[in-house]
Amino acid sequence: MPVAVPQGVDVQIKNDQISVKGTGGTLSLAQNRLVKVTSEGGKLSFAPVDESREANAMSGTMRQLVNNMVLGVTKGFEKKLSLVGVGYKAQAQGAKLNLSVGFSHPVNKDMPAGITVATPAPTEIVVKGADRQRVGQVAAEIRAIRPPEPYKGKGIRYADEKITIKETKKK
Repeated sequence: MPVAVPQGVDVQIKNDQISVKGTGGTLSLAQNRLVKVTSEGGKLSFAPVDESREANAMSGTMRQLVNNMVLGVTKGFEKKLSLVGVGYKAQAQGAKLNLSVGFSHPVNKDMPAGITVATPAPTEIVVKGADRQRVGQVAAEIRAIRPPEPYKGKGIRYADEKITIKETKKK
């Protein structure tokens, strides 16, 4: 299945890497020797070089990675997190995120280049960026500061995450 390249997106295929440039920035990916990438008429096609199982699997993987790059430079990706707990709050200051999540000290997290963080409410965090993998990684690192605990559900969780609350020990 070919990847459609929309207007305003520039894709360059070199023998060692594929780079995608758009309004959201520039992303690049190392090209795999098992996959042959061709560009024709605003569409990118991915075909395995030989009939091996690895080449077949890698062609689908490369297709999806390049598709995510195209979507990232056009629309971008975002992950929403919510803070649950009394007194838990977040505050974004430029490229830093300040968290008060029940520790004796505030936790400061620096954002890597290309990733922006916003706090529309004191108990909500929105991580945005063009690179899907990095957005997910940063969101997972923020969640790991105070993951939700199973008895009261307090902590940092994804906005769509369901936490199963355990029952306390009875006598």
